Amino acid sequence: MNVPEGLGGRPLTEAEIIHEIRSRGPALVALSGGVDSAVVAALARSALGDALVAATVVSGSVSSREVASARDVADRLGLRHLEVGAEPLEDLQYRANGPDRCFRCRSVESRALREAGESARVAQYLDGIHRDDLGDDRPGIRAMDAAGFLHPLLWAGWGKIAVRRYAQAAGLPNWDRPSNACLASRVARGEEISGALLERIERAEGILYDRGFRQVRVRVRGGTARIEVDREGTPRLLEGELREEVTARIRALGFTDVTIDPNGYRSREQLPVVR
Repeated sequence: MNVPEGLGGRPLTEAEIIHEIRSRGPALVALSGGVDSAVVAALARSALGDALVAATVVSGSVSSREVASARDVADRLGLRHLEVGAEPLEDLQYRANGPDRCFRCRSVESRALREAGESARVAQYLDGIHRDDLGDDRPGIRAMDAAGFLHPLLWAGWGKIAVRRYAQAAGLPNWDRPSNACLASRVARGEEISGALLERIERAEGILYDRGFRQVRVRVRGGTARIEVDREGTPRLLEGELREEVTARIRALGFTDVTIDPNGYRSREQLPVVR
């Protein structure tokens, strides 16, 4: 895990993080639509001012809502913001959707971000990895480490609660935005990923977002789609008229069957193993 030499991984204060970032010179921050990278961008902005550039990956696996959220953050912070094209779908092993999918994806994305940073003549690369991201094997983190990205929130020992608290105090527009993941994470392992499938998933999730649900997943296996929304909103989705409308519209996108999970949204780690 990339921790600056001499820090030893000990927790840092906000002022110490800012000092550490400033001491290392101009930076590129990988800005997704999530709150974690937004907080790093805010800290780095305090440290570096105009010597900071934010870069957001644009690809078939990144939803347009994530890119729009990143734009909002960059605008709020007054950042120079680059949208960097990177297409993991060009990688055959990524499309095969095996256990190394996240590593392959992040490797493609981090190369594109490094190229953008080299053009901008930055000295360091930052991301939003934090304490709560650690634990089980995280191939995406390994890819970011291999690309030389540093993790200021990890230096600080901050987890998600601390991140959201800072984001709210800083007035970031996405401080309470639910966590998200790339569109490919909706596809069952071992099933091939294609651009057309990811587009259908994004359109299906858009139907749900447009009806006011905050946390949304449309998980796909064998041509079928299973809908998960925030647990508070699940009873509303299960109501007859809305249920029929939503399932019909999502089925019309090309899914062979559409079901609603009555348990509501669960992270991948919480899902039952299908054998």
